[in-house]
Formats: sequence, structure tokens, C-alpha cells
Amino acid sequence: MIETSVLWLRVATALYGVGLAHSLTVILRRESRTFRFALGAFLAGAMLHLVSLVEHGLAVGHLPIENFFQSVSLCGFLLAAGFLIVHARYRFTGLAVSLFPLVFLMALVGSMEVAVPGWSDPRYRNAWLLVHVLLILLGYAALVVTAIASVFYLLRERHLKRKTLPTAATRAIPPLATLDEIISRSMGFGFVFLTLGLIAAITWAFIESGTTWIGDAKIAISVLTWVLCMVMIFLRASAGWRGRKAAILAIGVLCSSAVTWVAHSGLREAFLK
Repeated sequence: MIETSVLWLRVATALYGVGLAHSLTVILRRESRTFRFALGAFLAGAMLHLVSLVEHGLAVGHLPIENFFQSVSLCGFLLAAGFLIVHARYRFTGLAVSLFPLVFLMALVGSMEVAVPGWSDPRYRNAWLLVHVLLILLGYAALVVTAIASVFYLLRERHLKRKTLPTAATRAIPPLATLDEIISRSMGFGFVFLTLGLIAAITWAFIESGTTWIGDAKIAISVLTWVLCMVMIFLRASAGWRGRKAAILAIGVLCSSAVTWVAHSGLREAFLK
């Protein structure tokens, strides 16, 4: 019965994935006409998620919060239910941009309580890891562009506030509106690549080592960096954070990414194993 509840949760995760795709599309294109479809899939996912929780609870005789996976699954469902209630009452669609990916990730982790067979071929293992590395590198590259544009934004803003005469160096710096556009675009690409890279990493670690990856500090640091990036996206898209605040936050996210990169310095050995 527990295995069946995990199956329902994995189906719910797939439906949540439609919401994830919607969020990533909105971040890249700043608009999407698929919200109704994504919301319907998200609602169906939440219903199957509830079925999974109830079935699991009946199997064990109490609320399924015995371990990390069950707790994350329950938290993910509560977030999904909370969003659906808020949306029904206030039509706060902007919240979906950051909440859809978070619920998907929590459901994905929760669905990994039951192990799956290992890699059938080492080539698949290495190819999957390579995809993860490439996605993360692309995400870091986009964050570097975001941080550099943010530094120039702060310099340009400082120059304008002081009302000093322009020099050859300051003339080379693009206008604030252009820099803000660069920050927004590169930030969006960075979040998309980091999200896909994190999903690939968690899936790879689950197949590679079952549930032992949960206690890995490197995974925790990676998730923290992703959460900071998600907060940056949410504040910019929903709370209107632009200009100086957004620039400083972007630099902070890059610093967190640097820590994550250092923590994963041993990934090459895992790839060559």
C-alpha cells in the first residue's frame, strides 16, 4: 500500500511538472498563455498528492511524517493547497512563478522514499551526470553576467546621483534601463538552468545512492543557492524589486553559487568513477 501511495505521488509530481514548465516559460518570455492548463494540471496533481498522503496514512495508521521524505511531501502538499486557496480567493497568479517549481521539487524529493533499480548501463549514468554539469555551468554563467551587469548598474547609478561630469569610462557603461534588462534576462536564464540542473542532480543522486544523498551537505548548499535565486526571481517579478535592491541581491546569489561550486569540487571524481 505504501508503494502505491508513492506511485500516486510520482504521478502527481509529473503533473506538477506542467506547472514547472509554465513557470520557466514565464521567466524566459515574461508571459505565457498556458496558465489555465498549468493550473488544471497543478490542481490534478494536488488531488493525487492528497490521495497519496491519505493512502500512506491509512497504511501506517498515523500522519505520514516519520522521515524526511514524508515531511517534505506533506509540506509540498500544504503549499500546493495554500496556493490553490489563495488563487481562488485573490487570483494572485504571480505567486505561481516561484511556487510551482518549489512544489514540484518538494514532491519530487518526497517521491524518492522507495528506491529504484540502479543504472542499467554506466554510459547512461555518465551521460546524465554530464547533462547536470552542463546545465549548472550554463546557470552559473548566466549568474556571472547578472552580477557583472549589477556591478555596472550600481556604478552607473552612483555616477548619476553624484552628478559628476561623464568620463570615457562612464560613457561606455550602458544606460540603467539597458542594464536592468540585461539583469532581468540573464537572471531568468540562470534560474531556468539551475532549476533543470538541480532536478537532474537530485534524480542522479537518487538512482546512484538511493536515499543516502539526503544527508549530503553539498546537496543542501545547492538547494540553498537555488532557493536564493528563486527568491530573487519572485521579488523581481511579483514585488517589483528592481534597480539597486535587485543588483545587490544578484551579487549575493553569485557569491552563494561560488560557495556551491567549491563544495562540488569533487564531482569530477564521481564522473570518472
